[in-house]
Amino acid sequence: MMLTDEIPNIEINKDLSHQQKVDKEYGPLESDEFLYLSQYDNLIAFESPPIEEPPYLTTFLTYLNYLILIIIGHFKDFFGILLTPNDFSDVLEKDGHAPYYSKFESFYVRRLKTRIDDGFSRPTVGVPGRYITCIDRYSSNYNKTFQYTNETTTCLNLSSYNYLGFAQSQGQCTDFSLEALNAYGTGSGGPRNQIGSTDLHQKCEAIVADFVGKEDAILFSMGYATNANLFTSLLNPNCLVLSDELNHASIRFGVRLSGATVKTFKHNDMKDLENIIREQISQGQPKIHRPWKKILIVVEGIYSMEGTMCNLPQLINLKKKYKLYLFVDEAHSIGAIGPKGRGVCDYFNVNPNDVDILMGTLTKSFGATGGYIAADKHIIDRLRIDIMTCSYAESIASPILAQIISSLKTITGEINPGEGEERLRRIAFNSRYLRFGLRKLGFIVYGMDDSPIIPLLLYIPNKMPAITRSLYKRGIAVVIVSYPATPIIASRVRFCVSSSLTKSDLDRILSEMDYFGDKYYIKYAKGKHNDEPFDDKPNATLTMFDKSTY
Repeated sequence: MMLTDEIPNIEINKDLSHQQKVDKEYGPLESDEFLYLSQYDNLIAFESPPIEEPPYLTTFLTYLNYLILIIIGHFKDFFGILLTPNDFSDVLEKDGHAPYYSKFESFYVRRLKTRIDDGFSRPTVGVPGRYITCIDRYSSNYNKTFQYTNETTTCLNLSSYNYLGFAQSQGQCTDFSLEALNAYGTGSGGPRNQIGSTDLHQKCEAIVADFVGKEDAILFSMGYATNANLFTSLLNPNCLVLSDELNHASIRFGVRLSGATVKTFKHNDMKDLENIIREQISQGQPKIHRPWKKILIVVEGIYSMEGTMCNLPQLINLKKKYKLYLFVDEAHSIGAIGPKGRGVCDYFNVNPNDVDILMGTLTKSFGATGGYIAADKHIIDRLRIDIMTCSYAESIASPILAQIISSLKTITGEINPGEGEERLRRIAFNSRYLRFGLRKLGFIVYGMDDSPIIPLLLYIPNKMPAITRSLYKRGIAVVIVSYPATPIIASRVRFCVSSSLTKSDLDRILSEMDYFGDKYYIKYAKGKHNDEPFDDKPNATLTMFDKSTY
């Protein structure tokens, strides 16, 4: 038996044929009917999807469950410290030294999260494609440590951000990466492996800028650091940031570093945002009441925990009306939505020049790593001079740059014409089909119809380990999300849809969820939805899954 840091070296796929390996990473298209175009109808006023509330009994049971867990946890802490103090050395003083952390601060992690840690951060091997191979493990001490069994479980993958399926071990992206590896070496430099930018970096930045519709772009080796260090170069204490209340932690961290004043507005509530804008313009800076030097609206394209999208048309209207600046984080939207895969601007059919700064990550839709900032050239030139990320991080390695370039060229049709369009249409179909299928079964599901992130609400805490463990045993890998990433009473299972999945895969997921939804009583919707996922394609409605097949 092995401890957590002794993950076994496991060989996978050695007995599979070439075609089986390809299909395992990216499923074949079963029919041309299973394609859809992801684009918003601008003739319809944007409305955030309604938030369906659970029954009062479910809300009561959720609070009651947490109350019982808290009482039992404090009871165990009290008697555990008296009887077995060695087990609590981290929260007790020792030899005159303060504890590592307080009992109160660590209570949630120790008494709640740790008990379901087997559902988080499962180690994997191989490609996170259509299927993902997880290393089996178990714990004999309530998930404080894990032991590995030297066995694996191959699961249908709904847990990765590999939206377009470009994270493959073979294909044009892999070929391009190998060519770059031979030409530039393993480092981030040129043929002699110097540290710094190369012609490949410049080429990649130009392709990214052209893809998103901006004058210039700058690349960074980490998506989180892109946001965490950006705002210090753009803002100062005389500036104001208007931030959506559900913005990502990297945005919040970066804004705090800048020293700017922050005002949050309700998620996607344009009336609340406009009220704050009018108030702040009229009042100005605190104490001195001088006008703000800069007011920046900060939103995300797709919100990773909710599956909702920003109201980009209305945000642009407010920006122009009050002469503000607009920043959009497209970490989850670039490549995943829009008829050409160019994010929320493409999806809402608006001019990218109406957005001052576009940020995105290259980790998700493009199967690579890193992030980018795209904007007017004078903004990018300023960032090249003083943004901290370039000073304290290495530049992106050449094989990764080749992966980015080849995936972007596949989407635009420069490589393998038609393949990129098919991937975009497949993820659009898969997102709608699975979302509407779950709603018809009676689950409460958040998010926009075209979003590849589909949160299914669980609420009661013991449902989280129940659903993730049960699906894992059935060969389906999903993500469970709880506090602090979500409100403590709004725990959920999150399906991350990919174009690599087939309709048969989605039918299998729906069949399993139908069974477990009844078994664990998580069909909280007040009435089953019968709305149509493909209004303009009646033939693509298709017959919902046949449970007897599975």
